[in-house]
Amino acid sequence: MNAKPVESTAAEINRLHGEAVRFAADSRTALTSALQCAWRAGQLLIAEKKRVRRAMGGGGWMLWLERNFDGHCRTAARYMRLAAAVSDPEFLHGLSIRQAYLRLGIATEPKSRAETVRVEMLPAYIRLANRLLRVLRDEARRARRAGRPVTLRRDLADLYEQLRQLFEPANNRPGSRSIQPCAPPPPTSVSAA
Repeated sequence: MNAKPVESTAAEINRLHGEAVRFAADSRTALTSALQCAWRAGQLLIAEKKRVRRAMGGGGWMLWLERNFDGHCRTAARYMRLAAAVSDPEFLHGLSIRQAYLRLGIATEPKSRAETVRVEMLPAYIRLANRLLRVLRDEARRARRAGRPVTLRRDLADLYEQLRQLFEPANNRPGSRSIQPCAPPPPTSVSAA
């Protein structure tokens, strides 16, 4: 029997094992470094967001991100959530950024389309009702901030009443559970727009 091929095969196996151990150590170091960089970026983004909001108001933050951040705004939001959730990145030592997000409950995009959960679009009348409520709340909020009495646009108030009549009977049926009653913002006065 020839001992030479066995020795060379054993040597090759040991060489490959040594490389696997070295690459695994490098991988753990890279994971830790990536997580620390994301955490630190999140800290800096949080501080910068406060500064930008003081200087430019709430709308200035997205503009600042578009102009100054090379990543996506969702990536920035995840970095900030990571920094806010963990005081020391060593707590997540050895995890990838994605694993850290999952452990902390930070939403991420699926790695592939196969992992994507299909969400059905809400019916048009619910989307319309949500837009209506958003407009009514925004108008009431702006009026309160300006110190004016809360006034609702007459056309929106009428539409709201019609929608409420549709939604409330559905809530009063036995076994209904999906539609919840809601009240309009408290009108102090109503003016025609």
